[in-house]
Amino acid sequence: MSILHTVNKSPFERNALESCLKFATAGASVLLFEDGIYAALTGTQVESQVSAALGTLKLYVLGPDLKARGFGDERIIPGIRVVDYAGFVDLTTECDTVQAWL
Repeated sequence: MSILHTVNKSPFERNALESCLKFATAGASVLLFEDGIYAALTGTQVESQVSAALGTLKLYVLGPDLKARGFGDERIIPGIRVVDYAGFVDLTTECDTVQAWL
């Protein structure tokens, strides 16, 4: 069973990302969107935690939400894939379950 975990809260305001990474099993996908995109940026206090998660999880970030907050692909942690809205839909259909972390 494949699971898509979605995180839309900033890792600097809530513990949604931390909880997600703690409970997500190897091979699962994690999509960062809305304010969750801040977890995908280099140079932050969560960068090492997110980079370590790339060893067992597939991480994605929603490109339009990056751009809406003034960031480009050059600020993304290497290994995180940028997807558009169609890619978001593809992820939801490829996975058996979607788990939203609030």
